[in-house]
Amino acid sequence: MSGAAHPGDGASYAGRVARHVPGLKDLHRMAGLLLAERVPETGRVLVLGAGGGLELRGFAAAHPGWRFDGVDPSPQMTAQALDILGPEGGRVTFHQGYIDDAPEGPFDGATCLLTLHFLPREERLRTLRQLHRRLRPGAPFAMAHHSFPQADGQQDLWLRRNAAWLVSGGVPEAQAMAGMATMKERLPVLTPEEDAALLAAAGFREVQLFYAALTFKGWIARA
Repeated sequence: MSGAAHPGDGASYAGRVARHVPGLKDLHRMAGLLLAERVPETGRVLVLGAGGGLELRGFAAAHPGWRFDGVDPSPQMTAQALDILGPEGGRVTFHQGYIDDAPEGPFDGATCLLTLHFLPREERLRTLRQLHRRLRPGAPFAMAHHSFPQADGQQDLWLRRNAAWLVSGGVPEAQAMAGMATMKERLPVLTPEEDAALLAAAGFREVQLFYAALTFKGWIARA
């Protein structure tokens, strides 16, 4: 199945995401460490939005006893994940689709990185509730995505800052600004306060911010 991806696709995806997300590898490392506070050495972890395989690669390398269920709607991205994972791919069971296509669990931990900002508020809440239902009591959940202030000109300010980050990393200014315009138009971004409130509404407790990088925020919580 890994041959379904064109040569270099995984590498180009990894480079593109790394340019857009400050401290991407550190985000993955932090998420793995926070999960490991409660996930046993032979635990089972649900990774929602697993296409591309970058966080799976980091988790698998640092925690050799973990097994994973990766969920993603794109077979092309799943193929890239298998290419990136190499031999570690044998520890991952992939499921094509969304949260409703994930196994029932119960899982010892879960992550959803750089995914939930695509979902409108109500669908985001429903997804979080379905994630919560699949976790053992007290199991950790880490999520991270675009989340920044929206009122009183703050949305445009943070989008300009995001564009400046991209330009400083070598992205042409016109391309960076076009990307910010697309984000403003298409992504149903919430504020950090709203995102934290959704976690609580979905049943999660001990919600704590652990990652903040310009427009991106990340939280750890317990089921």
